[in-house]
Amino acid sequence: MAKVNVTIDNIKVSVEQGNTILEAAMLAGIKIPTLCAWPEINHRPGACRVCVVEVDGQRNLVASCVFPVSEGMVVKTTSERVRKARKLNVELLLSNHPTECNVCVRNGNCDLQVVAEAVGLREVRFTYPDYSTAEYIDDSSPSVVRDARKCIKCYRCVTVCDEIQTASVLSPTFRGDGVRIGPAFNLPLLETNCTNCGQCILACPVGALYEKDDTDKVWAALNDPSKHVVVQEAPAIRAALGEDLGMPVGSLVTGKMIEALRRLGFDKVFDTNFTADLTIIEEGNELLQRVKTGGKLPMITSCSPGWIKFCEHFYPDLLDNLSTCKSPQQMMGALIKTYYAEHSGVDAKDIVSVSIMPCTAKKFECQRDEMADSGFRDVDYVLTTRELSRMIKQAGIDFANLPEGDYDNPLGEYTGAGTIFGATGGVMEAALRTVYAVVTGTNLESLDVTPVRGLEGVKEAAVEVGPLGKVKVAVAHGLSNARQLMDKIRDGSADYAFIEVMCCPGGCVSGGGQPIAPSNEKRINRAAALYKDDGAVQKFRQSHENPSVKRIYEVFLKEPLGHKSHELLHTHYYKRGTDLPHAHDAEFEVNDAKNKATH
Repeated sequence: MAKVNVTIDNIKVSVEQGNTILEAAMLAGIKIPTLCAWPEINHRPGACRVCVVEVDGQRNLVASCVFPVSEGMVVKTTSERVRKARKLNVELLLSNHPTECNVCVRNGNCDLQVVAEAVGLREVRFTYPDYSTAEYIDDSSPSVVRDARKCIKCYRCVTVCDEIQTASVLSPTFRGDGVRIGPAFNLPLLETNCTNCGQCILACPVGALYEKDDTDKVWAALNDPSKHVVVQEAPAIRAALGEDLGMPVGSLVTGKMIEALRRLGFDKVFDTNFTADLTIIEEGNELLQRVKTGGKLPMITSCSPGWIKFCEHFYPDLLDNLSTCKSPQQMMGALIKTYYAEHSGVDAKDIVSVSIMPCTAKKFECQRDEMADSGFRDVDYVLTTRELSRMIKQAGIDFANLPEGDYDNPLGEYTGAGTIFGATGGVMEAALRTVYAVVTGTNLESLDVTPVRGLEGVKEAAVEVGPLGKVKVAVAHGLSNARQLMDKIRDGSADYAFIEVMCCPGGCVSGGGQPIAPSNEKRINRAAALYKDDGAVQKFRQSHENPSVKRIYEVFLKEPLGHKSHELLHTHYYKRGTDLPHAHDAEFEVNDAKNKATH
């Protein structure tokens, strides 16, 4: 592409034609404050006007995030006019924003705070309006809370919901200075086709969107001597928790995480990776059964609850393509209150099952009505990575200097295949390792199935699997990419046997409950930590090699897809559709009432 020469604050820089002034300034080493601009989303509305600059020949100041460079352009980013305009724009934003910084969930990690400091704002001269909390705060969802009082109308959540996840739940509503960002007709989130993925939370620069906080409930359980509190953690937690506690991005903190959980007071620390291995056994056998009996193909993974709800809303006609396997979280919950309860001698009614997840949709999943096959609520509470981080800080734990802890048996042993579930392509790679071994009696020539790794939106691979011949598979992450594959299935052009879908871009390493401010660089580093755990740390790298998984089949489950497995480890789905306001989960409302009565 052709280059153009521009001058920014007397610094000459050559950039590609079509770049914005903001991008050119970055190349020149000049930082322009921004709020609505998000480098990894192409749609940049220039809504907040914080990034305005002065361009010679232009009558008005321009938004640098959307204004393209041109040959010979001269730009000033710190002129008196620019500095006054930026300060006024930020002051106007703050005049319409609650002064609750000290008690806001984003305190110390808020882009508006950063920008206010960057422009030197020390006074807000305008009066903050008196908003009714009840009218502006929507906590109907089990996963995501919306606080419209704090919204700065940057449209970042709108963009991610519409373009990245294609759920299109959030949009501008009302008119004039009464504009709000939210669901159509001002519906509560629970009454929409929201997938609970939480990507809008990661996109929000302030505290207008945040996860439903369940830490007080978990603290209460930990301080109740009559309760036996058990915790499990998803694979992606160990690759992200450290960065929220002052460690480098991509730090693998498995042992420190275990020790921190023990110090918080959990009676047993198990690992969701164990049931990730179990999922591969059940799911792999389900795939083989479908192939051999002419069952519904392609079979699609079912461990991402945001993806499942998206499918229930937008592709209810294709629900039979989904694997019937529960997610690893829910498998673990069912086993804790059956297998573990029986073998430990602890009454299941006294067990509180907590999971630490990278995913806000897991909060919704654990409260689905069908997730109680143990006879109890299989998973009682779900905490995100951010919530666990807050608990560790509240407990005064020096995380970086903790010793390395070990998981409890029998539900703490896992393989490398289980740990890579946290990265896009990981479920597929783990499944191919085991399916190939089961069918052929030998291992893949290389256990590193690299074609399904990486951040390409849709990845394909074909593997020769003995008598099954060439098995074609596909992997998608982010719901816009999943939609591409589902449309191909719907029109009959898909020729895959197996498809992995993860709701969030990059997979669980970038789930809606992970540390704020995601980027592809962070996704890559977090995934690399999981691949390191798989390739360099774990003794076993294939799910069927897990000794504890073998044992649970011998003494409890008996066989894959057997009666006990179907009873505890498999589930069904609902045709929800997208006709508002009836797109919400009616059975969830009933179950939520039951859950509140129980706890």
